[in-house]
Formats: sequence, C-alpha cells, structure tokens
Amino acid sequence: MSILVKWGTERLQFSLPSPDTKLGQLRQMLAEHTSLDPKSFKLIHAGAVMKDDNAPISTYGIQNRSTLALVGTNEKPPTGSTKSAAAERPTEQSTIARVQGELAAVRSNLLQPVEGFLASIHPPEGEKQPTRGDTAQEHKRLDELLLQSLLRLDAITPDGAWEDARRERKLAVREVQGLLDKLDAGWKSLPQ
Repeated sequence: MSILVKWGTERLQFSLPSPDTKLGQLRQMLAEHTSLDPKSFKLIHAGAVMKDDNAPISTYGIQNRSTLALVGTNEKPPTGSTKSAAAERPTEQSTIARVQGELAAVRSNLLQPVEGFLASIHPPEGEKQPTRGDTAQEHKRLDELLLQSLLRLDAITPDGAWEDARRERKLAVREVQGLLDKLDAGWKSLPQ
C-alpha cells in the first residue's frame, strides 16, 4: 500500500501511513526526504490544499494509491532592510490587480481548452466516446495548470482590512475551483 507524491518533475512513492497519522507527521517525513523546510511547501490532495497539520490523514481522504502534490521552494525568506521591505509592501489596489491578472490569465489561457476538452469527451451521437485512458494526458495537464493557478491565488494574502481585495480573491478562487471541479466531473464521467 503506497501513496504517490508529485514534486515538480519527480514522482516519489511512499508507503501509506496509518489513517490516524497526523498530516504534520506526513509533512515532516516528506521534508526529511526532500530536504525542504516543512513550512516551505504545501500539500494538495484531490484539488484541495491540506492545511491542518493536526488532522489525521484520513480526514483528507488519503488512502492506498492516493496522489499528493507537493508545491513549494527551498528558498529562504528575503533578507533586506526593513526600509526596502516597507517600500515594496503591496497596496490593496496592487493586490486586486494581481488577483485580476491571475484570473484573466486563467480565462484567456485555460477556459477555452477546458471547454474544448469537455466537448471532446461528449461527442455527438453516433461517434465513439473516448475513455479515461484516451484523455488522461490532457486532463492531467489542464488539472495541474488550474491547481497552479489556485496556488498562486492562495499565495496572495490581502491585509485583513482590505475587504475589496479579499472579496476579489474569494471570487477568483471560486471561479477557478469551479472550472477545476467541472473538468474533474467531466473526466470522471468517462468509462475507464
């Protein structure tokens, strides 16, 4: 019994820990194997970022042959003077612009391919319906691009007082997650 952890281009196999293992223990095990700081990466399973290190892995539905994505870097936080850090501090408007830029990129680069993919898996009557095997590579590509977009949106952390920025980010996450859900639902409807 094992789980697959995707880390960049690497695919790592680990034996499946017991269901009551805390996520933090799994994170520590992965950190030791990859030489990353446990706080420097995020773990994703089934399109969701797993955040609660005190929750058992069974809470996230991790089971035999589950696939996790490990996303993060080994970079140390920038060390600069507080003066330069204060000068580069984002504003509410710049944060909104980042969110809108990410959403615009998804709409222009991924919306049409996802809709095309969904149309291709439901061909007109009389034509052969593809199987999951036929469409796995394109599904995986689109799925990973949407997950990367969600992670970039998740990395945008508006100040607690910036209601407009928080609302924009929430709407953007909802739209991208909806597109990802649509993609996954369409793919899962295919015969194996």
